[in-house]
Amino acid sequence: MDRLLNVMTLLSIGLFVLVLASVRRAHIRVEYSVSWLGAAIALLVLSRSPSMLAWVATLLGVGYGPLALIMLAFCVFLVVFYRFSVIISSLKDANIALTQRVAILEFHLQAMHERR
Repeated sequence: MDRLLNVMTLLSIGLFVLVLASVRRAHIRVEYSVSWLGAAIALLVLSRSPSMLAWVATLLGVGYGPLALIMLAFCVFLVVFYRFSVIISSLKDANIALTQRVAILEFHLQAMHERR
């Protein structure tokens, strides 16, 4: 059990450092990094607090604390992935609308140029 919790601690610290480095290098925007930082902190707190982990395991009906931690990590990452899917979908729609507006403007500019 301790080995799994130590691995989860290292993974959460690694995720935290990776996200901070990505924000620093402008690979990820700050508002999108908050979800990842929250997930990393939640995993770190749960992997270092056996009493809280036991409480979460009891709440979930799981007899083994580290299994509850892995289940929670999976659920948190699913929520983060869903959030980013929604953001990507809205950006794609905005990109299509912007492309259409640019095409209309180019058409009007070309029509004005032909009139002269």
